[in-house]
Amino acid sequence: MEPLQTELAWRTSTFSGEHDNCVEVACLPDGGWAVRDSKDRRGAVLEFTAVEWNAFVDVVKSGEFDG
Repeated sequence: MEPLQTELAWRTSTFSGEHDNCVEVACLPDGGWAVRDSKDRRGAVLEFTAVEWNAFVDVVKSGEFDG
């Protein structure tokens, strides 16, 4: 397992169930964020800068992604 995947404090939403079908996020030391699939914790990790992450969160909060 990559050091990035084991050294970070990964978490899921409090709305997630107890099954491994969630997105996990972890804050990076530089203030960015890492994202991975809980079904494959040894798989790919997406990394976002703080600016990218904040832009994403702002769009989610605005409802732009609502169906």
